Amino acid sequence: MSKLLSLSALAAALVLAGCQAVNTTSGGAVGIDRKQYMFSMLSTDQVNQSYAQSYQETVSAASSKGKLEKSTPQAKRLQAVADRLIKQAPVFRPDSAQWAWEVNLIDSPELNANCGPGGKIIFYTGLIDELKLTDDEIAAVMGHEIAHALREHGREAMSKAYGIELAKQGAGALLGVGQDTMALADYAVQYGMTLPNSRSNENEADLIGLELSARAGFDPNAAISLWTKMAKASEGAPPEFMSTHPASSSRIASLQAAIPKVMPLYEQAKASR
Repeated sequence: MSKLLSLSALAAALVLAGCQAVNTTSGGAVGIDRKQYMFSMLSTDQVNQSYAQSYQETVSAASSKGKLEKSTPQAKRLQAVADRLIKQAPVFRPDSAQWAWEVNLIDSPELNANCGPGGKIIFYTGLIDELKLTDDEIAAVMGHEIAHALREHGREAMSKAYGIELAKQGAGALLGVGQDTMALADYAVQYGMTLPNSRSNENEADLIGLELSARAGFDPNAAISLWTKMAKASEGAPPEFMSTHPASSSRIASLQAAIPKVMPLYEQAKASR
């Protein structure tokens, strides 16, 4: 275990050497203040442009198959929820007011949704229909996904990917290169860096998403009912959404603890509507 911890520490040191510490958002009422380490040669614009191309390919492919919903009641409903949430995004990140936001609904049984870098949102009808999501629950999903974009978790993950190769090479040099050594190095990097940070990212997205929903006038308690539904849906063969968004009792407990912080924002928004 001591060797594993040494490798993890080395991995972190090698990654940080090529990164700069930033905080991509303000903390909000939920108090997000974790320093993020971004690879210095990987800019926000580069990531946004790269993802925008991939996003358009996905949307175009759906459109060519007649699966892109643009004027259906469901699509209009989704857009209405998005409009309210997007208006609140500058609370955490002022420059998001200038993002080229897009919202698209794809007719597919997938239980999935995402918001990529730069505000590119995709929902799949399966998520809404299968779980019978209310508007408040749609807002909980979308707020969570928007939070990932605001915090640039995608760029952060790419920065780690660059650093991971450096870390593995450094760990191999420390112990002497060999198949067993590199397998241990792979495990050390994942144990020491990837898993803890993915959990941090998910927690941040939960909390920022909760506040975005509340500020937009959506009931923050819907986050609890949403993740309860998702937990039930994950029994047996987990849907794709759950593979990167694991529901757990600790996640729900964290949301429940944060709801009192955002409830006044919800009440204020509801009163002004």
